[in-house]
Amino acid sequence: MKYLHTMVRVKNLEESLDFYVNKMGMVETRRSENEKGRFTLVFLAAADDVERGQAENAPLLELTYNWDPEDYDGGRNFGHLAYSVDNIYETCQRLVDAGIVINRPPREGRMAFVKSPDNISFELLQKDQALELAEPWLSMENTGSW
Repeated sequence: MKYLHTMVRVKNLEESLDFYVNKMGMVETRRSENEKGRFTLVFLAAADDVERGQAENAPLLELTYNWDPEDYDGGRNFGHLAYSVDNIYETCQRLVDAGIVINRPPREGRMAFVKSPDNISFELLQKDQALELAEPWLSMENTGSW
């Protein structure tokens, strides 16, 4: 397993970038805008991690700016921790066997979400290419929130 990024939701992207980049010295490594989903993702690396962040997409901080206003209470501003895994299906099965609920199953062979005992969301991402679609994951419904 390899650590990828931590995601936090921000209310004001420019104000947040001023803090993280101008004040904390982090460096923007990439950005994506999703008009359909109405959000912007900005990935930042600590100054000493810029080369690695650009080459490996890790370790990074992901700022998620949702275009529609929303109050983030109850820790909603903190999103998730993300890790890549060698085989998403084997990892999810190991977690299920250990009594962990898969909140968002890897239906497309690439991404799943589980939660820690403290309700911290963990995103698990298939290393490299997505795996072939497979049951039981393909038809498994989401459980709870993620």
